[in-house]
Amino acid sequence: MGKFAYDRALSVDFDDRTLAHLQIVISIKLRRGEAFHFSWKDDQSIGDGRTSIWLHPSIPLVYKYYGSKTPAINPAWIHALEMSANTNAGLHIVPEPQAPQNGAATS
Repeated sequence: MGKFAYDRALSVDFDDRTLAHLQIVISIKLRRGEAFHFSWKDDQSIGDGRTSIWLHPSIPLVYKYYGSKTPAINPAWIHALEMSANTNAGLHIVPEPQAPQNGAATS
């Protein structure tokens, strides 16, 4: 389980694998100077609602991983998450697609 901290005002837990993919997509967008929304479904323990934040290159972010191993990265999931981030609704966690098989062409 990892932790995503936003501007010292909010901290939320995501599993390490999801957090690693989110970090890549968020970094891609912020490196380009793009601001965008990021939304997720809250855990039932805090009301089972939804949270949405505005991400901007000037806002400090922290990614804290509790596992010692770096999760395997699925390029297809990075692409799907990045496509969601490019919509008016902003980044949201989409189901992980299957990674291309070895030797399969990727775009």
